Amino acid sequence: MHRILFVCLGNICRSPLGEGILRHKAEKSRIKLTIDSAGTGNWHVGEHPDKRAIKTANDHGIDISKLAARQITENDFENFDMIYVADAEVYDGVLNLALNREHKLKVDYIMNLVHPDLNMPVPDPYFGGAEGFEKIYDMLDKACDKIISTLKGK
Repeated sequence: MHRILFVCLGNICRSPLGEGILRHKAEKSRIKLTIDSAGTGNWHVGEHPDKRAIKTANDHGIDISKLAARQITENDFENFDMIYVADAEVYDGVLNLALNREHKLKVDYIMNLVHPDLNMPVPDPYFGGAEGFEKIYDMLDKACDKIISTLKGK
């Protein structure tokens, strides 16, 4: 079974959307995955996703309302095969926790799945409006499609 972790700053916008989208696609495709999300910061630990993230997911038939924010730990490098990050700040934060080269090789920008080697960020929608959440939903949806197609061997 593949184990995938999504990471953003606070684990209330981008990473829970990624988790929810991938879980939904995996269930529809009958692919068994372990999927989780985390943040590099501890500001929102224990909180549910941002209401705008919940609404955006709901608009697409996905329920992320019960997810709870947590902070990434060193153990996550052992518990996950791939750790997908939202942007450069998150990438640096995650790499700072890595204990060895093997751990570092598990970390990549999520959008490199769609635009290889560009390290394109998923913009943080937290300080904007609902349209920002829809934009990142579309970005993460495309990246999650790539994960699913790769796992199906297509």
